[in-house]
Amino acid sequence: MFSTAIRLVLWLAVLPVCAGAQGLWAPKGKPAQYTAPHQPHTRLSDLKAKHAGSQEWRELIVDDEHLRSEYISAKPGAKAPRALHPDTRTWWVVMGGEVRFDIETVAPVVAAKGSMVQAPMATFFSYEVIGNKPALIFETNIAGARTLYESQAAAPKLPGIDWIEVKLGRTPGVFGRNNKPHVTFAEMARQLEEGRVQGTQRIVEDDRGAANFIYGYEKQLPSIDPKQRGHYHPECAEYWLIMAGQIRYPIENVGVIIANEGDVVYVPRSTFHFPRWYGPGPSCRLAMNGYPNIAHLFDAQP
Repeated sequence: MFSTAIRLVLWLAVLPVCAGAQGLWAPKGKPAQYTAPHQPHTRLSDLKAKHAGSQEWRELIVDDEHLRSEYISAKPGAKAPRALHPDTRTWWVVMGGEVRFDIETVAPVVAAKGSMVQAPMATFFSYEVIGNKPALIFETNIAGARTLYESQAAAPKLPGIDWIEVKLGRTPGVFGRNNKPHVTFAEMARQLEEGRVQGTQRIVEDDRGAANFIYGYEKQLPSIDPKQRGHYHPECAEYWLIMAGQIRYPIENVGVIIANEGDVVYVPRSTFHFPRWYGPGPSCRLAMNGYPNIAHLFDAQP
């Protein structure tokens, strides 16, 4: 059972304003301004139907000024070659199958569904799909990230890009800030259920990106108030990978979205939204945005 303290945290998670918030005048641009490839709701079921019969495919889901995320389906035995990003962190969420990640400075990781894996800047990484089933991976990079390959043969052909041999003086990046090379959905959920941690859990924290594990139950929340618009972000979009259950999203000028496991919901800047756990069982969303401490602006007169 959830402790009283955790129930309080869950209640506070859906309140429209926090105690002691300062009143300010903020810019409010046009809401729900979507540009390709972004859409309010990307259903994993639609992606699977689109690529039915194929074990290998990629779909770009987010590509804005802060982050870039792709869904990648890879067949058994598929490999990502040894490479690094010289200046940026990258992270992956495994949503199906098994993947062996080899990340410089740490022991190899076998990641299954619910695994969240990351590699710091200037740190070699590679991965291979193991087992007899295809893997489904949600990969996120900082916008504009560049990949350097250990082998010339691994470098892909890209329009307008020439590959040249260079020398890089480097020190492998550090995880820092409580970032860990590998955590799992099961262990994070268990810590919350047992009361060992409370509230939102930071999975990835970087100066240019963050991912937050937000887990709980609708039954622990107050009743839905259709008048509440929630909050908006003035400088950055926010999006969520649904890791379990369902999440309910009222989104300004879009309407109410009910998102299921594996779906992605994207909300542009200046757009009110009010996510909450939904349905009878546990729900979890991995929230991603371009700032480690993104500003939440609430209606002064809700």
